[in-house]
Amino acid sequence: MARVLVGVKRVIDYAVKIRVKPDKSGVVTDGVKHGLNPFDEIAIEEAVRLKEKKIASEVIAVSCGISQAQESLRTALAMGADRAVHVEVPQAQYDTLLPLHVSKMLARVAVDEKADIIIVGKQAIDDDSNQTAQMTAALLGWPQATFASEVTVADGNVLVKREVDGGLETVKVKLPAVISADLRLNEPRYATLPNIMKAKKKPIKKLTAADVDVDLAPRQQVLSVEDPPIRQAGSVVPDVDTLITKLKEKGHL
Repeated sequence: MARVLVGVKRVIDYAVKIRVKPDKSGVVTDGVKHGLNPFDEIAIEEAVRLKEKKIASEVIAVSCGISQAQESLRTALAMGADRAVHVEVPQAQYDTLLPLHVSKMLARVAVDEKADIIIVGKQAIDDDSNQTAQMTAALLGWPQATFASEVTVADGNVLVKREVDGGLETVKVKLPAVISADLRLNEPRYATLPNIMKAKKKPIKKLTAADVDVDLAPRQQVLSVEDPPIRQAGSVVPDVDTLITKLKEKGHL
């Protein structure tokens, strides 16, 4: 049976109104509600379902981030993951952490844990990079099946239906492989109170970036983070001629 590694990330809760820091160096995170990235919840759910089908022997949740990332790992454990690995990154370095850094750490952990399948959410809702799965596959030299809306594992292969602009595309890749979960792959379960209590006793292995030989030196610099422009109120015009006149006045025609 396969061993499944699932990447999870702690992000600002989707229902929170994002505020930019006064110095425009980033967004306010202190005192803000955080949670497990929704696409990573889907990835965990799919891994747990593979175990329930006796396809996976073990589900390992991995997170690369500050100490509070353990909260998201506990959520993953409560959903059904067997154990977790936390690659702790100091806050100063986490602020400049890129998907490439995360991909390198995930790839190393996958090798050390002898994983057969890596499942991650297609993107995190905070930076929307959509890069980690692809780069992890490239670093490992594994095939990738991204934007999965259906996953079937059999005979050492993974059959994945993926969403593309024209509809659904079906790809077949050999194990080991990297999969990224799309929104319609499944409906994640809620963690029950008994499972939340059990999760507190499940092991979390702690590592550092040095333990996995990853240099966290920043590769880019954020110059400024700005609030989106405030949308101006619309207006109703009596006829097409007036509309054209107003568009010309604003320089749109």
